[in-house]
Amino acid sequence: MRINHNIAALNTYNQLSKNNETANSALKKLSSGLRINQAGDDPAGMAISEKMRAQINGLNQANRNAQDGISLIQTAEGALNETTSILQRMRELAVQAGNDTATANDRATIQAEMDQLAQEITRIADTTKFNGEALMSSSHVFSGNLQIGADAGQTLDVQLTQMDALTIGVGIGSDAPTLAAAEYTDVAGTFSADGGTIDTAGYTTNLQSLEITFDVVTVGNGTDTAGTANVTVNGTSVLLTADSVAADGTYTLSHSDFSDIIASGESITIDAGAALEADMVTTITVDALQNGDLAGLDVSSGAAAAAALTSIDSAIDMVSTQRSNLGSYTNRLEYTITNLETASENMTAAESRIRDVDMASEMMEYTKMNVLSQAAQSMLAQANAQPQNVLQLLNS
Repeated sequence: MRINHNIAALNTYNQLSKNNETANSALKKLSSGLRINQAGDDPAGMAISEKMRAQINGLNQANRNAQDGISLIQTAEGALNETTSILQRMRELAVQAGNDTATANDRATIQAEMDQLAQEITRIADTTKFNGEALMSSSHVFSGNLQIGADAGQTLDVQLTQMDALTIGVGIGSDAPTLAAAEYTDVAGTFSADGGTIDTAGYTTNLQSLEITFDVVTVGNGTDTAGTANVTVNGTSVLLTADSVAADGTYTLSHSDFSDIIASGESITIDAGAALEADMVTTITVDALQNGDLAGLDVSSGAAAAAALTSIDSAIDMVSTQRSNLGSYTNRLEYTITNLETASENMTAAESRIRDVDMASEMMEYTKMNVLSQAAQSMLAQANAQPQNVLQLLNS
């Protein structure tokens, strides 16, 4: 019998410590609801779980992004719904003005309403915004990607278009500016600019129909040759060529020649020394840059009203096409949201199986370890009592 080392007590104490540690771990899992509370509980499971959590958070945020995208699209579509209503009214007015029973005063009254309606279409386009960003104005059009997935590159490209009255073809202006020949010095085969810059900032612009017309003096044997001109817009130069000269001695450079370099409100400059080969420029006229208040289509006569009807029908088709595109975006995003919700649900279930604790199983473990701890405490008391038997030998 030994009293310096109570081996039985040491063994019982070690077992009690293990039981208490296991019971405490089970208690932590039961109180947190998690099987993995720290990396040591399951290193591999923890790493997999964190990847899944990142994916789940990304899916949930992508869901909210898609909902924001629907809100943006619905904002634009709601504005275009009003634009369509205005266009229907404009068409009704054009039909009314086309009837020759209408007097000049009647048509003037109709024209006044047409003007107001055109201005309202432009106002709607310019003031329709989402999160402070204009969507379809003449100065800014929404164009961007919606992040509708948890990973890079999972985006939806959304493109809106200008929907102001000038762009859809139901508005006109006045006072088209002209760049006179006096502002140029003619040199054989070339012309030189002398203050020849047109600042379009103050104009209501319809750049889709921008034209620059050159009046050409025929030289030599009367054969008109192709002409070229170097046109600079805000520092960007493009060499333009007209392939033929019209019978009236002019050739026209249309908006398509400038579509990549001209934006609303930019200045137009004809460079000094632009070559026109064997021809000479006498006048340069810039059309379709309009100043003054925006006006509606002309309905002052039956013929004008008929032309207005054609323009309005085209505008209705343009707006309807844009609304159809917006509707397609909305339907697609609604399916996207449903898919994201399903993916998030399935991923959450998978992550739960790895990280969450089985409460029933863990409760059984806790109960078992709690009983074993109490038994170990009782046995520790018995082991500590064994050295007392030594006293009996000493007393005898």
